[in-house]
Amino acid sequence: MSALRTLTRPVQATRDIVLLIARVGLGIVFIAHGWQKFSTNGLDKTAAAFDQMGVPAPTLSAYYAAGVELIGGVALVFGALTTVAGVLLALDMAGAFLFVHLSKGVFVANGGWEFVVVLGLFALTLASVGAGRLSVDAALNRSTAGRARVSA
Repeated sequence: MSALRTLTRPVQATRDIVLLIARVGLGIVFIAHGWQKFSTNGLDKTAAAFDQMGVPAPTLSAYYAAGVELIGGVALVFGALTTVAGVLLALDMAGAFLFVHLSKGVFVANGGWEFVVVLGLFALTLASVGAGRLSVDAALNRSTAGRARVSA
């Protein structure tokens, strides 16, 4: 059993590094898009664009998309509330897919859906597998597990 544990340590360390890189990369992409909606375009222009694209409740949708992309992106970078952030970001991308990109075909060059599908599935994958040991989620889990042992 000890030899097996020794063999799995490098695999676990590699997994944690890969999850860290993946979370940070995806988080930065979402932060950029959320920041663009807040700062570059502004929420009013984003809502007007959503309205022109036929997005339901365009003002509410603009606030949701901007907030989830910015805050969810930051959460992914730090690995905080990764499951919640991943699911909310995947839902955001599902909306983008259904209401904006689906009718434009596959390729992003034509405004198609490939990019939002990749982002949404990537976010959903992180929600499913978790943030790894190099994250706020893991630090909080270790902290609460330690308190639970002390109180028991």
